[in-house]
Amino acid sequence: MTATAAPAAPARQRAAGQRHETQILSRLHKATGQLTGITRMYEDGRYCIDILDQLAAVNAAIDAVALLVLTDHVNACVREAIDAGNADEKVEELVSTLRRYVRTR
Repeated sequence: MTATAAPAAPARQRAAGQRHETQILSRLHKATGQLTGITRMYEDGRYCIDILDQLAAVNAAIDAVALLVLTDHVNACVREAIDAGNADEKVEELVSTLRRYVRTR
């Protein structure tokens, strides 16, 4: 009896909307590290203001990631929808998403 090899996973293709993929992933990993550090600070009973300062830094880092994702989305998905004549739907989706994001800030 011979074993058959599992089919290889398809190579991950970079979509047009992922121009900043490396930067986004790098920033997300850094923010994750910052959150881990903040957790340790809190567990160690560090000064509240120091913790708040670090939380503000994480929020700024996440906002920077959101802008990169938004930039990629506009330059790929929204542009593609405009070219295909589906601008109205995509613009409504974008505005709705921005409304939700801004509301959480």
